[in-house]
Amino acid sequence: MVRYSIVKGDCKSFAWFGVDARPQAREVSPMARTPTVPDRPPCRLYLITPPSIPDLGAFAATLDEALGAGDVAALQIRLKPADDEAIRAAVERLAPIARRHGVAVILNDRPDLARATGCDGVHIGQGDGSLAEARRIMGPDAMIGVTCHDSRDLAWDAAEGGADYVAFGAFYPTETKATVHRPSLDLLTEWQETVEVPCVAIGGVTVDNAAELARAGADFVAVSAGVWGYRDGASAAVKLFNRKLIF
Repeated sequence: MVRYSIVKGDCKSFAWFGVDARPQAREVSPMARTPTVPDRPPCRLYLITPPSIPDLGAFAATLDEALGAGDVAALQIRLKPADDEAIRAAVERLAPIARRHGVAVILNDRPDLARATGCDGVHIGQGDGSLAEARRIMGPDAMIGVTCHDSRDLAWDAAEGGADYVAFGAFYPTETKATVHRPSLDLLTEWQETVEVPCVAIGGVTVDNAAELARAGADFVAVSAGVWGYRDGASAAVKLFNRKLIF
């Protein structure tokens, strides 16, 4: 399995695979927090496929152009609803494109299919089975991320359980999926200041709001419609996200 470096710079425990992702407390001043978290690698883009891909060939071409337009850390293949055959077909077509650009491939929800199709990792929600079971299926070197909504407690449990990253959201309104949780930006700052396990900000992320998530403490911003539905095309969106995430 290819090992990817999903973080530039220091070893923020998201250096791809084989990293000790156990939570480690940082020394934090009791004084008031600032909205910008210093001394960390730049926030990076984490792409999520549209929930439905009617023309896999056309989307593959769009993906190839988008990944060639700028830095992308990972591609999560998330098709809902979809049967196993459709998911396998998507991974077979899209994974080689991602890897050609040095982008890690993560499958949503299904550790069994992620392992069977050779994905680099899996992302699981709170209702998708346990982290321990996902790790048993995927093995020690796979990247496993966990949805934690707006809960620091869920995120801490995931980090203690060996998750490689935690995802908070939805930060903004989104039509990609139904959401009931709306965390504040302070959650990203608090997490960044106290825990080494990286965090992903998700939900309604666009080129207009990505920078404030990065400043608040997101290590990655997860984007779907904000790239694939961008008015000037996906490649233009990736370029613009790259500019917005560096501050």
